[in-house]
Amino acid sequence: MDGILIIDKSENYTSHDVVARLRGILKTKRIGHTGTLDPFATGVLVMLVGRATRLAQFLDKDAKEYEAMLRFGFETDTGDRTGNRKDAETRRRGDAETPSELQFENALKSFRGEIEQTPPMYSAKKVAGKKLYELARKGIEIEREPVKVTIYELETIEPQRTQSKSEETKSQEPKTEDRALRVVCSAGTYIRTLAEDIGVKLGTGAHLAELRRTRAGAFDLTRAVTLEELEAIVAAEKLGDYLISMNEAVAHLPPVVLSEKEIEDTRNGKKLRVETDELADNQTARMIDAAENLIAIGFYKKAEKSIQPKLVLL
Repeated sequence: MDGILIIDKSENYTSHDVVARLRGILKTKRIGHTGTLDPFATGVLVMLVGRATRLAQFLDKDAKEYEAMLRFGFETDTGDRTGNRKDAETRRRGDAETPSELQFENALKSFRGEIEQTPPMYSAKKVAGKKLYELARKGIEIEREPVKVTIYELETIEPQRTQSKSEETKSQEPKTEDRALRVVCSAGTYIRTLAEDIGVKLGTGAHLAELRRTRAGAFDLTRAVTLEELEAIVAAEKLGDYLISMNEAVAHLPPVVLSEKEIEDTRNGKKLRVETDELADNQTARMIDAAENLIAIGFYKKAEKSIQPKLVLL
């Protein structure tokens, strides 16, 4: 059993929880994934099964797409709804006049393209060997270097929702306003930080209220199943209808079709002579057989007109 499964992660599951459930459902320990989701977030998790666990570094996973609900009115210490509301200064910002549509759109414009983000303290990023969230839980905050990320697309996808006066009095919270955004961004982008930064740009506190990942690289929700659906699929012996082949998973890499002799040489790690003008020097390529089974991943050497297998899978 080798391939890719796209799981639609439910709320309150960690990525580790999903791995554990899959091991039980599929009766195999060889399970991995290409990126995590916070427990409160839902949506696409790309799961690697069997020999496909070795493909993680070659998967086309740069662009991520999200639907995010931003809540304006106050910030939290985690940047999302799971955290504690921040100090009085933040609440005063939350009482500011609701920004107009033009102000909101102008704020979004400033975040499209390449931007810098400071990684949040509540994140798995390591600094000096320590995960930031481990320090944050101890009440320690350290200086973090900004990183460059790219926001390819950023747009409002549904009307704002403002808390009613009766709800405001009942909860004794500052008045809040929700706006849903569609975000397409580079890997490594923190949507929680984006929410906070948009709030700062508008002069009001903000945090991430909901988050759903709709795409990771080439994989989106159209091929995703929940863990409960997967259990039924396996019971019905229809897993093959949902397991994406290793070759399809790396279809963004150019193919080199091998003969039977070349397949044997590849399995032995031998360099192959390849006459082609379609590959650039040191370009990564998928090495497949006539039936499009993935045999290996290799790197093309233009000067030598050869391809060297680096990862042999079959």
